[in-house]
Amino acid sequence: MPDQSTDLRETVRRRYAAAAVKVTEGSTACCGPEPVEIDENFGSALYAADERDTLPAEALAASLGCGNPTAVAELHEGDRVLDLGSGGGIDVLLSARRVGPTGKAYGLDMTEEMLSLALANAAKAGATNVEFLKGTIEAIPLPADTIDVVISNCVINLSTDKAAVFTETFRVLKPGGRLGVSDVIADDSLTPEQRAERGDHVGCIAGALSFSEYRQDLAAAGFTDVEITPTHGVADGMHSAIVRATKPTAVAVAEGTEATKSADACCGVNACCTPAETSTDPAVTVADAKAASGCGCQN
Repeated sequence: MPDQSTDLRETVRRRYAAAAVKVTEGSTACCGPEPVEIDENFGSALYAADERDTLPAEALAASLGCGNPTAVAELHEGDRVLDLGSGGGIDVLLSARRVGPTGKAYGLDMTEEMLSLALANAAKAGATNVEFLKGTIEAIPLPADTIDVVISNCVINLSTDKAAVFTETFRVLKPGGRLGVSDVIADDSLTPEQRAERGDHVGCIAGALSFSEYRQDLAAAGFTDVEITPTHGVADGMHSAIVRATKPTAVAVAEGTEATKSADACCGVNACCTPAETSTDPAVTVADAKAASGCGCQN
C-alpha cells in the first residue's frame, strides 16, 4: 500500500503533467498558449521583461515558480548549472544564455510531459548547451562534484524528503560550488498544521520548511554561508525567499580526519587520495586525470 510520501509525489506529478499538457495544447490554438492559472505571487511575471522577450511563449506559460533564481545565482561564463524541477525549461534556457557555449545547463524533472515541453522549448530557443534529465530531486542522476551552481524555483518545498534533496545537491556540487534557489518558506512561529491551513502541498504551501528548519537542514548536509532573504509574501506568514549557500572548498572525509583539498589543488581530482575521489572532468577517469597531471599519488 503506498505511503503518504508516495501519494504526495504522485499528486505533484499529476498536477505538473496537467499544466504541461494545457500549455502544449494551447500552443496549437490560434492565439497561442495561455499561462497556467496561478496568482500574482507565482509565474513568469516575476522575470524581467528583457528576459521574457528572449524565451518561447510556451516556456513563459508553463512557469509556476515563486521567484527568479537565475537573477541571484551569480552565473559565470563556462559554469555548469543544474535546475532542480526544471518544468518547462524557463530557468534552464536563461541559465544557458548566461553560461555561454563553454558552459552547460541541466534541467531535472520527474514529469514526462514537462520534459517533452522543455525539449520543445529548447529547440525553439535554439539552445544547444542544455540537457534535460528525467529523475527526482532526491536522487540526482549526475556524478559527484560536477556542478558549479544548483538553482531551483519553488520546487524544493514540494519534496517529501528535503534532507535527501540537500544531501544530493551537496554531492553533485563541486567544492566551492553554490546553491541559489527561490523557495517558499514559513515563519518559525507556524506549526506544520498552521502551514497546511494556508494552502495545500501541491500549491507550494503545506510542505514548506520554516526559516530555522531550512538553515538546519542545509547545515546538516554540509553547506556553509547560508543566507535566506524573503522577497514577497505568498500567504499569511509564508514567504517567497532567495536561499544562497556554499559547498566548502575543503570537505572533511570523516570526523577527525584531515579535510580534502579543493578540486583544482591536486591532480585534476576531487578528494584526491580518498575513497571519495572523482575526476574533475566526468569524461576522464581518475587514473587518466592523475597520469595527465603528473600526479605523484597514483594509488
